[in-house]
Amino acid sequence: MKELIRLLVLLLLLSPRLPAQAPGAPPIAEERAKAWLVAFNSGDKAVLKAFLESYRPSALEHIDDTLEFRERTGGFELERAEESTPTRFAALVKEKDSDQFARWVVEVEPDEPHRISKLELRAIPRPAEFALPRLSEPDALAAWTRYLESETAADRFSGAALLSKDGKVVFSHAYGMADRPSKTPNQPNTQFRIGSMNKMFTAVSIMQLVQAGKIQLSDPLGKFLPDYANKDVASKVTIESLLTHTGGTGDIFGPDFDAHRLELRTLEDYVKLYENRGLAFEPGSRWEYSNYGFILLGVIVEKVSRQSYYDYVREHVFRPAAMTSTDSLPENDKVPERSVGYMKQGQGLWQPNTDTLPWRGTSAGGGYSTVEDLYRFALALENHKLLDAAYTERMTTPEAQRPGGDHYAFGFGVSDDDGMKCIGHGGGAPGMNGDLKICQHAGYVIAVLANLDPPAAQRASTFIADRVPLK
Repeated sequence: MKELIRLLVLLLLLSPRLPAQAPGAPPIAEERAKAWLVAFNSGDKAVLKAFLESYRPSALEHIDDTLEFRERTGGFELERAEESTPTRFAALVKEKDSDQFARWVVEVEPDEPHRISKLELRAIPRPAEFALPRLSEPDALAAWTRYLESETAADRFSGAALLSKDGKVVFSHAYGMADRPSKTPNQPNTQFRIGSMNKMFTAVSIMQLVQAGKIQLSDPLGKFLPDYANKDVASKVTIESLLTHTGGTGDIFGPDFDAHRLELRTLEDYVKLYENRGLAFEPGSRWEYSNYGFILLGVIVEKVSRQSYYDYVREHVFRPAAMTSTDSLPENDKVPERSVGYMKQGQGLWQPNTDTLPWRGTSAGGGYSTVEDLYRFALALENHKLLDAAYTERMTTPEAQRPGGDHYAFGFGVSDDDGMKCIGHGGGAPGMNGDLKICQHAGYVIAVLANLDPPAAQRASTFIADRVPLK
């Protein structure tokens, strides 16, 4: 039966199309787009390969990545066409296995056989016309429980999730395994690697020094790193542009990182590796995520405080927030409650992410925490235990618009989805994913951590954020 279905799908995808002038025939771009969607949604490598060979051969070398993406999303449902011409089709689509929407654009060559020249899927906030109905808090929590249990059973979630309302925890549960071979279950106090969520701690540290009058947001990088090799970067990049990812300082990941991954043991080691690199763009002219920018901020914390970055955040962020299970100790240090991260590799099997990890977490990311500690961090921010009210507001006020429609402040994302206004940060890398949403107006804090690939945690946090009451 499976082979018969495959044959029917192939015949549908590859049969000659009606002449362009035939009554009722869709424009060729729309036809190609929908045929690609059928092949992609099938999850069948032979079906997808046959389509790509005919209409998008350049994508054949990435077919395994495409199929992994299909597994992660469950495929897409076409919700609404926005544009349909002979050479371009644009539409709104939704992931089948989540609430995530995307804008889908397909362009085809004008000449036969009208191969696909562009195919883009860009995640967007859920459009207002497709807004989900808000539920009562008990109903939302019941729906979240069903979702997390279903995702865990499908092996798409493993981690911990917490929700608080007005300073009181109303949901805290863990799912899946912290260590699969030993069958050690995750617990609410299990420590998970948090990826880029460290950036919130770095931003708080910088703003504490600003509040103390030791740093000005307009200060150039070179004021604190006078020997920085690239003088153009040192003179043009400011503290503020580093905090908002508008400094043009680039990333740390790529061939250089891969070649030196275990040699990069201090923040200064990263600077030595990348300080000769020029600007990616003129500072302030646009937004582009920069892990290296937050490495530089960590170095500035060290120069100004005369402490290591790690000692500073322990003393000035973690301790006042009562975060007793958060740190960035080297990976070879034994941390008993730290989970093993699992990533999909090869035949779609979960494998430990050990060989992808840096020597230790940095001011840009890679530390570890618990959902309970992230909740305490949120409370400390809201109760001004880390910064006074004015500097907390300054740090979390939107500064730059990000692709997808939301905004970035100083080390914090700022979103407003269907009236649910939140600040926070996500983090993700192979075998790790996390998200913190501090939704002050509604009174909620959402913390989700996972020891699986993205978007395991971020899907879960978005699910509940879209359903709890606005007040």
